[in-house]
Amino acid sequence: MVATVVIMRTVFAPCLAACAALLVGCTATPVSPAPSVTASPTTSSPTTPAATAPPSTAPPTTPAAPPALPPVPTPARLGTCPYLTAQQVAQFNGELVPEVQLDAGSTPPACFFSQNGGGQQLSVWVFRASTPEQATAAVDRAAPVATTDPADQPPGWTGGSTGGPGGAVYAVAKAAVAVIVTSNQAQSIKARRVAEQVITALGL
Repeated sequence: MVATVVIMRTVFAPCLAACAALLVGCTATPVSPAPSVTASPTTSSPTTPAATAPPSTAPPTTPAAPPALPPVPTPARLGTCPYLTAQQVAQFNGELVPEVQLDAGSTPPACFFSQNGGGQQLSVWVFRASTPEQATAAVDRAAPVATTDPADQPPGWTGGSTGGPGGAVYAVAKAAVAVIVTSNQAQSIKARRVAEQVITALGL
């Protein structure tokens, strides 16, 4: 019996020592709490002023040149006006018409109506321009807006009119078409009636 106890002590003593060592190694090491972090105060940076654009160095804009105009038509040959008769001119302008002349380069041709004793009593130029600006420039050349009365007949047409001892002018434009009438009469209403007749006859 004694021998058995001795054997057991001899066998189990090393095992118990080993187990005790294992238990000591498995004991959890206490974890230290994380140090608290104190937020540093936020410092706002000064606002940078918006950059100012440098002054423009571009050259000043040059106004566009007025549209180039063809020369004012002049009588070139005898003929028949395709949109105004000699009888109508006599009715509107108050004088008989001995002959009619046409210019050489316009389409439709510019028409020139003579008077008794020589000279010209009335002319009509229907100018089909390249642009509305060019038509307006032709009207302004014949009846400058700055020095003539406004013209607005027929409706939709605009321009200028003038009359006096030296004769009358009625010039109006619509889109890219200008109609310019000159008369030897002092009253611009006579030239205006001719313009209205021409515009109606051509369906402008």
